Amino acid sequence: MSHYVGRRAWWLPLPAVGLIALVLGSSLGTLALQSLGLVPLVGRPALTLAGYRSVEADLVRGALLSLSIAASATLIALVVGLLTALACMGRGGRLLRLVSWATIPVPHLVGAAAVGLLLADSGVLARILGLDAIAWPDLVAGRWWVAVVLEYAWKESAFVALVVAVAMATRVAQYDETAALLGAGRVQRLRHVTLPLATPALVGAGTLSFIYALGSYEVAWLLGRSFPEPLPVLAYRLFTSTDLASRPEAAAVAVVTVLTSLAVGGLGLAALKRVRVMP
Repeated sequence: MSHYVGRRAWWLPLPAVGLIALVLGSSLGTLALQSLGLVPLVGRPALTLAGYRSVEADLVRGALLSLSIAASATLIALVVGLLTALACMGRGGRLLRLVSWATIPVPHLVGAAAVGLLLADSGVLARILGLDAIAWPDLVAGRWWVAVVLEYAWKESAFVALVVAVAMATRVAQYDETAALLGAGRVQRLRHVTLPLATPALVGAGTLSFIYALGSYEVAWLLGRSFPEPLPVLAYRLFTSTDLASRPEAAAVAVVTVLTSLAVGGLGLAALKRVRVMP
């Protein structure tokens, strides 16, 4: 009976998956057609790449900026998340899990507002340290997008810690004890047992965090500079412009963002397949 249920269970999520694929596919298809001038809001449909050409320079700058922000935030989140997951496995881990994972349901917009109030030149941290606006570095809306990277890293590190801790919870203790009985030291167990077990979870969580930071606009819009603009902020500004002729440009930026996210997801899946997992 269980074998029959196992063979039949694959089609159970098909209705929900099919509905999501229909909605998402139609939205992306319309977006692609609009970027090519085939679904214009004004004028006649005509196949053209004018929407891409008109924002070509902004696309290059925005793509490089978006990738650098996402890469920096994801790298910090992976390091902090891994350390947090390892700390959660020790003494006092229950309290640490409660404190760290409580930040997961907090919306990024609320987190961005909190980071802005903390790191601004007249914010909480500057007042605690007794520094005026001239002596305080430009962390919010500054040249290096520090506040944006820190907000993404703070929020995504809790997600990474959750994924890694859950992935290691059932197996790391058994392998760690076996390695200790065989004479492996603490550093050797970390290198040859803990990290290999955590690597698949790190790759998966890191890929999702990277894609989210790449496609999210509210944090960069609230804490970042006005120029240059990351891809999501650029797409949002063009889409909400009063000039309806800029909609193909907004669609072009959105298409480039989606394709970049798909490429990152493909690289993440390829890396996940190459990771060796202990039996």
